[in-house]
Amino acid sequence: MQIEKRLEELGIALPTVPKPVGTYIPAVQMGNLLFLGGQGPLLPMGENALGKLGDGVTVAEGYERARLTGLYLIAVMKETLGDLDRVKRIGKVLGMVNCVPEFGDTPGVINGCSDLFLEVFGEKGRHARSSVGMSTLPGNMTVEIECVIEIEA
Repeated sequence: MQIEKRLEELGIALPTVPKPVGTYIPAVQMGNLLFLGGQGPLLPMGENALGKLGDGVTVAEGYERARLTGLYLIAVMKETLGDLDRVKRIGKVLGMVNCVPEFGDTPGVINGCSDLFLEVFGEKGRHARSSVGMSTLPGNMTVEIECVIEIEA
């Protein structure tokens, strides 16, 4: 499957990869693995989507923010690899959710990213995953997601 064509069919335009604000890079390739550092949900004007699940942010809003974060992760893949067809498999996703201590639906939030990966990559997008609640995330953003991808050489 040609991933670029699939994105077009889905009506998905990839966002521009944001410049790192710290001492890190968005992706590191080691052999046939690509490690993507944590991305968050940037809104159209370039600001982070902020807030805590269970304190003003709903699961549906969190899901959409995780989906948006997934778009940034795909954009990092594209920028790093040049060709999204080099993605052999999404191996592992770690989703972190900014939430109140009693919030219990972190999987429902991170499904936004997981569902996107399945839509775009098909079975190659099915992955192992952890979703965890955090007392805070950088800048109070709602979610941060990182992943490990197997790539074609």
